[in-house]
Amino acid sequence: MATLTTGTSPRASSHHNATKKGLSHLAVYTKTAALAMNVKKHTSYSQQEKDVGICDIPAVANMKGSTGSEGACDADAVDPGAARRLRWKIDLHVYPILFVVYGLSFLDRINISNARIQGLTEDLELYGNRFNVALFIYFIPYILLEIPSNMIIKKMRPLGFVKTYAQLVVLRFLLGAIEAGVLPGIIYVTSMYYKRHDFQVRMSSFFCSVVVAGAFGGLLAYAIADLDGHRNIRAWRWIFIIEGAATAFISLIAAFLIVDWPSQARFLNVEEKALLSRILAEDGGDKARMDTLNKQAYRLIFSDWKIWLGSLIYLGVGVTGYSLVFFMPTILVEFGWKARDAQVHSIPVYAVTAVAMILIGWLSDRCKHRYGFIMLGCVFATVGYGILLGQDGLSRDAKYGALFFASIGGYTAPPMALAWLANNVSGHWKRAFSAGIQVTVGNIVGIVAANIFLDREAPRYITGYSVALGLNWLGAIAATVLFVGLLNENRKRDAGERDSRLCQPLEEVRNMGDDHPSFRFTL
Repeated sequence: MATLTTGTSPRASSHHNATKKGLSHLAVYTKTAALAMNVKKHTSYSQQEKDVGICDIPAVANMKGSTGSEGACDADAVDPGAARRLRWKIDLHVYPILFVVYGLSFLDRINISNARIQGLTEDLELYGNRFNVALFIYFIPYILLEIPSNMIIKKMRPLGFVKTYAQLVVLRFLLGAIEAGVLPGIIYVTSMYYKRHDFQVRMSSFFCSVVVAGAFGGLLAYAIADLDGHRNIRAWRWIFIIEGAATAFISLIAAFLIVDWPSQARFLNVEEKALLSRILAEDGGDKARMDTLNKQAYRLIFSDWKIWLGSLIYLGVGVTGYSLVFFMPTILVEFGWKARDAQVHSIPVYAVTAVAMILIGWLSDRCKHRYGFIMLGCVFATVGYGILLGQDGLSRDAKYGALFFASIGGYTAPPMALAWLANNVSGHWKRAFSAGIQVTVGNIVGIVAANIFLDREAPRYITGYSVALGLNWLGAIAATVLFVGLLNENRKRDAGERDSRLCQPLEEVRNMGDDHPSFRFTL
């Protein structure tokens, strides 16, 4: 069969070129449709690609004879050494500042839990469900305003000077509004720099900023306790003042250090940008694109069952992180430690959890697998909550050990859920929307977590532990459904059952994202 080549852009003024290109497109898609409907051969898209010699169907590249001897792409293989050096360079420029920014934003979110046992409750009369309201009010704007932001954080400083419960609630609301875009923006930007199976360990390492914030918050609160009464300011106020000042300082330099898109990144030269583009293309991004936001793109995004299941997973497994980080100091006080000692005893829990997060993230990338590790996190959390629910008669050490299990399970699964969905959506627009949707839906659980640990149920907190355990397994069930669905979809694509999608108009094939039959899902 003669080689078919494309002409200029479809918008070119030359009638001859436009006609020639249209005939080329028609020939390619007629041949593709015929192959897709050939049920006798039962060949997959990837095999058909070799047989027909299509290097890049959505780009309508050269098409050669059916022997397949010349059907592969002519591009040279990526040098592993160069790819490794590029990956390290990206790591050094992308993650440190984002680690600090998100860690501080999370610390600003949770330091109210440290302040609670340092006099906040008494001074602002946070009795009954008032503390719970102060927690969940943060999540209302945080959920409603979950869009990418410029990461510049201007917040928290006035919290050290609140005088009433009403002022505290208002400022918590504003804090949630300002922080809304941080996490989805980080997920979206960083996913554009890494191959799918290099992403999990980095997402887990990045999420370590959460547990570092928890540990640092406890350590700092322990030290700040000595400032109680200094300049006639209570210790809990010093917590907000000092930690808020740190955030304000970092916000002044963050805008200059946070990276841009790969194609515009100043720390990459032309050769490195080209290499990164090739690496990502080989990882499945060359055909499964979504660079245009149109009616078809909206339909593909909002009808994608993967996005909604991924959001449900994040909602379910995320409850542990929020509930523990909000209430761990209080729980430790209920175990019998004094306020200052309780702050210190939260640090080992977070330290062990951080190590577990990095190790499990590395194993997940090594195995190129997500589902099993999410289930492992759910099992750990189940053990922890099971012990805490049956804590009557148990020693303080046994109950303290249960917090380690619950924390490891609760913090390893959420970054896994975020990376899993990011791995399985393709195209700039789809990744942007999917990250925002997942974090929006997932953070609804923050409202739940803020209201399930009730003062009247101390020290057993039956409602808190039971609801957290139930939501944990809601996430596990959703993960199982997603795993089965992705496995089935991969099999259908391997069997060529999705190749008929290539018969659509060229502009639709070029903009269908992970619906393109060449894309394979991470399990």
